[in-house]
Amino acid sequence: MVTVDYFPIVTSNEIPGYEILETKGFVYGLTVRSRGAGGQIAAGVRSIFGGEIKEYVKMMEETRDEALKRMIEHAEQMGANAIIAARYDSNDISEVMQEILAYGTAVVVRKI
Repeated sequence: MVTVDYFPIVTSNEIPGYEILETKGFVYGLTVRSRGAGGQIAAGVRSIFGGEIKEYVKMMEETRDEALKRMIEHAEQMGANAIIAARYDSNDISEVMQEILAYGTAVVVRKI
């Protein structure tokens, strides 16, 4: 279970120790990032020699965090205080752009 401060988020359909009182519905957070020219050049050089491409790892971590934050904001706008069945999806939009979608089901829960 991921908890962002006070907001439980799980990939399962229930949260251990909590009772689901109400299902608010589908929520998502979407962001699209572009790899800058500097990151592309550094990653290109690194790909020649092998190993982890740290520039892309950092970009993807930041992108996932942004999508997660937007999903939480969407759930809060619906009156939810947790998200179940959370997932990430990722797609290339072009050679230099990546879309990340975080999605799940917004619910109202109460600690048992």
